Amino acid sequence: MKTVSIPCGDSFVSGRLIGATDPGTPGVLLAHGAGTNQDHPMMVAIRDGIAAAGFPVLTFNYEYTEAGKKRPDSPKRLLACHAEAARWFRQEVHPQMVMAGRSMGGRIASMLAAEGEECSGLMLFSYPLHPAGRPEKLRKDHLPDIAVPVLSIVGTRDALATPALYDQWVRPLPNFTTFDSEDADHSMRVRKASGRTNEEALTEMIQAATDWLRNHN
Repeated sequence: MKTVSIPCGDSFVSGRLIGATDPGTPGVLLAHGAGTNQDHPMMVAIRDGIAAAGFPVLTFNYEYTEAGKKRPDSPKRLLACHAEAARWFRQEVHPQMVMAGRSMGGRIASMLAAEGEECSGLMLFSYPLHPAGRPEKLRKDHLPDIAVPVLSIVGTRDALATPALYDQWVRPLPNFTTFDSEDADHSMRVRKASGRTNEEALTEMIQAATDWLRNHN
């Protein structure tokens, strides 16, 4: 793994790059969620799992996490930093890039893709379709504008993507492929009654992501 510095606004944020670049396979830019950073165990597991399957992966911190803050920056600032990371990735790592993100990071990646940010695909881990307990506040309007293939990995107990609303607004989108993680919540955790451990559930999700990346390529 290599730690890199990525220009972001008037300063830099840190990134972690792992995996060898192969001209025949895309690279993956992976963004973290609101309550974590790039070094959170969940992010590390996703990053390392995808890289082990043969895809170079770059994670990065947004400006607020790089500064040690907990409150996310404004959407405008998050989008600007994410776009800088995407440009750095295409120039320094691999011209063929799939944008990926967990929760908030996936939302920002999807907004960039809808705006036309250059990428060959999009992977969403636990896309936050609405805030917890506020199903009326849907984050769906930009999704039909995404022109690239999308893999959405969603838990069937995700309180930020209730099944009925997900089935209504996301699943039918023509370029979206959905992987349903049975009994998983927004944090990708399952109950003992599911018959699987959290580690097994996460392994299934990573396998779904790497299978999609191979087929996508």
